[in-house]
Amino acid sequence: MSVSITLVLTTVPDAAVAQKLAAEALAARLCACVTQLGAVQSSYHWQGRVETAEEIQLLFKTSAARALELEQYIQTHHPYDTPEILSWQAVTSAAYGQWIIAETQRPLHV
Repeated sequence: MSVSITLVLTTVPDAAVAQKLAAEALAARLCACVTQLGAVQSSYHWQGRVETAEEIQLLFKTSAARALELEQYIQTHHPYDTPEILSWQAVTSAAYGQWIIAETQRPLHV
């Protein structure tokens, strides 16, 4: 049996921002895992010009229940005015999917 999860990809300007964003998202249980995919070179249109920048890609693995909250967190804490935030559903093995779901749950206080 497979489990649906959400993958969220963003790019950040440097390793320090990557580490901070990943650590805080993990601490808040917004994701179960963050993979730093490494340095990439991005070229894009920005304010009437074509720009090129070295960036770090981050791939967050989260549950469907936390996906929107994770996207909002990235939007709020990202240093760019218009950050790249791409998300899509993926199907994973049952064990890995259950781990992601378990790691992104928060305890209920009653």
